[in-house]
Amino acid sequence: MSILLAEIVTSTMVTRFAVFGCAAAFAWWLLDFMANRKPRAEQRLEDIREPNGRKSDLLSRDKGSMGAVGKALSKAAPALSKPLQPKTSEEVSKTRDKLNHAGFRTEKAPETYWALKIVGLMLGFLIGGGVVLVTRGADLDSLTYTGAIAGVAFFLPEIVLWLMTKRRQDSIFYSLPDALDLMVVCVESGLGLDQAMRKVAEEMKKSYRIIADEFSLCNLQLQMGRARNDVLHDLGARTGVDDLKALAAILIQADKFGSSIAQALRVQSDSMRTRRSQLAEEKAAKTAVKLIFPLVLFIFPAIFIVLVGPAAITMINELLPI
Repeated sequence: MSILLAEIVTSTMVTRFAVFGCAAAFAWWLLDFMANRKPRAEQRLEDIREPNGRKSDLLSRDKGSMGAVGKALSKAAPALSKPLQPKTSEEVSKTRDKLNHAGFRTEKAPETYWALKIVGLMLGFLIGGGVVLVTRGADLDSLTYTGAIAGVAFFLPEIVLWLMTKRRQDSIFYSLPDALDLMVVCVESGLGLDQAMRKVAEEMKKSYRIIADEFSLCNLQLQMGRARNDVLHDLGARTGVDDLKALAAILIQADKFGSSIAQALRVQSDSMRTRRSQLAEEKAAKTAVKLIFPLVLFIFPAIFIVLVGPAAITMINELLPI
């Protein structure tokens, strides 16, 4: 009896601590988010004061956007990420490439990523364990469910990173033909490639922010003295988009052999538009196949019940009057 009472008390305390921790973390994040937001008047004054400029450096944009929660996590990241840190530099570079594809280019991004996985594991044990102990009690199945919830929470940052990477790469893919058309116009009007990239970044920062930021970063690297070939190669490798890698290779080849950059951009833009239209046609052709599952599972049973139900009731009443 005393053992059962101790287990009940322990499960209740774990649940209370888990609920209190979640509520405190959410309140901390909400207050920090509200405190870091600037008034609309101040934002409009900054837009008027700097219509074409960046308010901060693109290389450190993620650092300036962190709030109190992000700063606390960045301070605790080295200790939390220590169990998951790879032993070789190749694995570190792979993780950094994955984070670069998602848009996280800070120096401490890998440590923060590994720390988030550890935090997810701990929260999964606390929250999942508390809920399972309250609903099912303390037994072997509860321990198994707790481990499963903790495992899902451990891999949750990786899933979120994959979704963010896919969304970012899709945005770059769909905005690249328009950027290339504008670049062709700029090059044919007499601007160089560097000035064309700068103009594209200025004109497209409201409609296609991601591709504009990438071109702005390329311009910044060119101003710092890096070679154009290295900057273009890093542009393709940093985003992970195959079309952007092909564009970088074409521009490097055109710059190396002295061929027409405008013609290369025009050919690449036409091929990308053709590919985008082919992908749209492919998705449209797949729509009929994808509609089979909701039709069979949801629509056809309802239609069958509505049409056959009254006739079945009438037949039963006529054939089986008893």
